[in-house]
Amino acid sequence: MEKISNKGFYFKQYEAPFVSPFDKLFDIFKELITHTAGDVEEAIDWLRQLDMEYQLTDDNYTLDDFVEDLKKKGYLREEIKDDGSTERAITPKTEQALRQRALEQIFGNLKKNGRGNHTTKYAGPGDEQTGEFRAYHFGDGLDRISLTESLRNAQINNGIGEFHLTENDLVVEDAQYKAQMSTVLMIDISHSMILYGEDRITPAKKVAMALAELITTRYPKDTLDILVFGNDAWPISIQELPYLKVGPYHTNTVAGLQLAMDMLRRKRNTNKQIFMITDGKPSCVREKDGTYYMNSNGLDEYIVEQCYNHAAQARKLHIPITTFMIANDPYLQQFVNHFTEANQGKAFYTGLKGLGEMIFEDYVRNRKKRVR
Repeated sequence: MEKISNKGFYFKQYEAPFVSPFDKLFDIFKELITHTAGDVEEAIDWLRQLDMEYQLTDDNYTLDDFVEDLKKKGYLREEIKDDGSTERAITPKTEQALRQRALEQIFGNLKKNGRGNHTTKYAGPGDEQTGEFRAYHFGDGLDRISLTESLRNAQINNGIGEFHLTENDLVVEDAQYKAQMSTVLMIDISHSMILYGEDRITPAKKVAMALAELITTRYPKDTLDILVFGNDAWPISIQELPYLKVGPYHTNTVAGLQLAMDMLRRKRNTNKQIFMITDGKPSCVREKDGTYYMNSNGLDEYIVEQCYNHAAQARKLHIPITTFMIANDPYLQQFVNHFTEANQGKAFYTGLKGLGEMIFEDYVRNRKKRVR
């Protein structure tokens, strides 16, 4: 009797995967806590307003239940203030959750990639096989010798009557050379990052958190240093990123570049680079006597020339600078063009939406040198 097999597609109504009430609220809470720079009370107040408008909770699971769960799960802690009162604050566990969320939001379309090291166009003593073979050279590791190909060469070169293997018969399989990278991420926290009713600091902060999580989890051999620059520049830790705020500052790009290059000089890696996220023109430099020269009107030639000089200095140190300009002003783009030309680096003129994806593309495809 002939068997009839039915093949085809079966369609049914989409059913969303189950998400617990806590997880639904926690996802919103993480977004709010990023916008409020770690201010728990403000984030919960916003969440309460959203709950009133969109009925995020019900009698079975209230907002108070959610806050209690945050404490039980280790996401909130009580801190004692100087006056003896207590306030709620996020924990290191929450900080890591924020970095992971930023990574998923910005780099969520990434594919897993082995050990997570940067590959270069050079073949060398790496650990990722290329599938290509070459003759053995003195100094190649014995574990790189392809036994099958070497025996085949021995038979071809010396005949099959009597087995004879020489050094000339040996073949090794090439491996992709792995590069280590030291990166400094510069974040502009001048007042212009929140001017004109547009929040530019939060997307920049998310990118920094995502990049930090990306490097520490997928590129563990790399190093990442983060600095912020306003009137001056100073380093911050990964843990400080959620709390980052814009200040009443001008934009001292020169101070940021000086600190970034000082950081990279101390790194032993040959491959070094600077990422700079900014939305405004350089408007401030610090003089040798400690005073500040400031000018927010147009592009000040005195300030701009110092920026170009530092870009050229970084080029001599083989440190490419990738600038992500969150602005569309033609005169600012002209400045970035000249700045990038002086450094021979890269520049992107971007809105806030695609910032993270472009930073990742440049991070993975950066310029590298082989250490000989």
